[in-house]
Amino acid sequence: MDFIPMPSADVLGVVIAISSVAIAAASYYYVLSRKPKGCLDPQKFKEFKLIKKTQISPDTARFRFSLPTPKSVLGLPAVSYVLCRAKDREGQEIIRSYTPITLDSQVGYFELVVKMYPEGKMSQHFREMREGDYLAVKGPEIPFDYKPGQVRAFGMIAGGSGITPMFQLTRAILENPKDKTIVHLIYANTTFEDILLKEDLDDFASKFPDRFKVYYVLSQPPEAWTGGSGHVSKEMIQNHCPPPAPDIRILRCGPPGMSEAVAAHLNALGYSSSMQYDFF
Repeated sequence: MDFIPMPSADVLGVVIAISSVAIAAASYYYVLSRKPKGCLDPQKFKEFKLIKKTQISPDTARFRFSLPTPKSVLGLPAVSYVLCRAKDREGQEIIRSYTPITLDSQVGYFELVVKMYPEGKMSQHFREMREGDYLAVKGPEIPFDYKPGQVRAFGMIAGGSGITPMFQLTRAILENPKDKTIVHLIYANTTFEDILLKEDLDDFASKFPDRFKVYYVLSQPPEAWTGGSGHVSKEMIQNHCPPPAPDIRILRCGPPGMSEAVAAHLNALGYSSSMQYDFF
């Protein structure tokens, strides 16, 4: 019977040391690569503190809410929205949906862009909010399950505050260097002052000229305006959106009248129902 020689104590020590380093490195990589747990709860509302309120148009403001720690994330997939709860002046509960313009790449806070309508009860609540106040939020709700690279290109047609889901998706695409999806955005408003997030959108267009293009349309343009004038037309869609194809998708979000008119244009141009998606 042959005997297999046992390794010396020195050799065992080296093996144990190497194994320990490998285990420690694997654990460290797991901790770094693990996605942090989001702060949202889909079942119950949680309170978040308003830390900054910035007026960005005559009737629209940008609201920044803090998360529990500077490294916390909201827990928000691309193309999802949250439910916000408040009470009106009569004490009646109000719940409305809003699409944050931030993703989990922004840590420690999240932001909403809210258009405040004169007669809107939730609009009144946001109008009266001051830094230091709290907002009850739950979610996320995911109406459109986006996967990077699921289409070759998006055509986005937005009006007014309908820019928020488009902005959120565009940011998710452009922040992912592995996502080669091309985005063409037509963004319609009444006046130049009504254009929301213009500085951010122009920054996207400047940094990612091959992946993002934006075309602004105004129904009441100023003098020397170089963008589109009037309402979104079939010709604008033909010139600024990808043509009908199985690997493209046209997204629209805006006032009901605009959305219906755009849907009619898309149908007339040959975009099938599977190529279209209406956010709201």
